[in-house]
Amino acid sequence: MIEIERKFLVTSNAYKDEAFKSTRIIQGFLNTHKKRTVRVRLKGDIGYITVKGQSSQDGLSRFEWEKEISKEEAESLLNICELGVIDKIRYEVKIKNHIFEVDEFFGDNKGLVVAEVELENENEAFEKPFWLGEEVTGDIKYYNSQLSKQSYKTWL
Repeated sequence: MIEIERKFLVTSNAYKDEAFKSTRIIQGFLNTHKKRTVRVRLKGDIGYITVKGQSSQDGLSRFEWEKEISKEEAESLLNICELGVIDKIRYEVKIKNHIFEVDEFFGDNKGLVVAEVELENENEAFEKPFWLGEEVTGDIKYYNSQLSKQSYKTWL
């Protein structure tokens, strides 16, 4: 249950033409402690509750546990989350053996577009699409839990 991923800024909208799937995601946080976060997510009509541990020093990996819950359960839990709900559309793009999840944010995070790719190990090679920009792996200001507290619009 260790998640290994790298995160990048996105430099163009070209990923939209390459996406094989897109889904609206609404998520909130029941807990955003430095050592753990508890997230509630409504992804389309399916709910999820996720617990994430503290990131490794390089930001590449961390513990993650996730369980599917009903839409109604997710909606109820979203009502008691900390302030700062995340609203985004996730585009999934297959590049060779990897799937890039590209999140286009709305609301207070409008204008931010970030791509993540999950890896089997920290040294795994992958092809970078031309629309990938600066790597922001490990930069906590790009974590959704932080974007819910310190939105992108406040950076500008």
